[in-house]
Amino acid sequence: MVSVLQESAPSYTMVKNGLAYFNKDESCEDDPRPGRPVTVVTENVRKVEKLVLADRRIKLWQIAEELQISKERVGEIIRAYEYEKNQCALGTKMLTPFDKQRRLQTRGILELVGDNIDEICDRIVTVDETWVRQYDPNLNRSPCNGRKRRKAAEEIRGSKSASKFMATIFGIVKVFY
Repeated sequence: MVSVLQESAPSYTMVKNGLAYFNKDESCEDDPRPGRPVTVVTENVRKVEKLVLADRRIKLWQIAEELQISKERVGEIIRAYEYEKNQCALGTKMLTPFDKQRRLQTRGILELVGDNIDEICDRIVTVDETWVRQYDPNLNRSPCNGRKRRKAAEEIRGSKSASKFMATIFGIVKVFY
């Protein structure tokens, strides 16, 4: 080591103590520190929220590259502020940022419509597509039964569906020609 590092080489005592430390099965990872990480600040949370609301299909690594922070911190922000899908269907219903954004958009449309709501509703054509899955009831208890949400999500994702098909719902309220 001295031949390679020359004057920057650590002393023999320092190498000996370091070797003894790691032989005790100590990890080279830093111990967790109290408080939140420096990268999880309000400014980064707002930026992540803005990116996720603009494109729900954006990848974690794309957010990390754009904000110049680690993928772990982006994942922590997404989990902490619930920008991911809630896997527990039995939990209480709370508005997510996506629901709030949808409400604002709907409110804007309704303000444009004004008093002509009956006329507009007479000309609505709706189409909706959804995947319908049937699961085998192989879980002994509900995923929300006091366990952590992450564990419940793994169990739900881990179970295979018995059948799956695309359902298309098409409806015409009233059409004037």
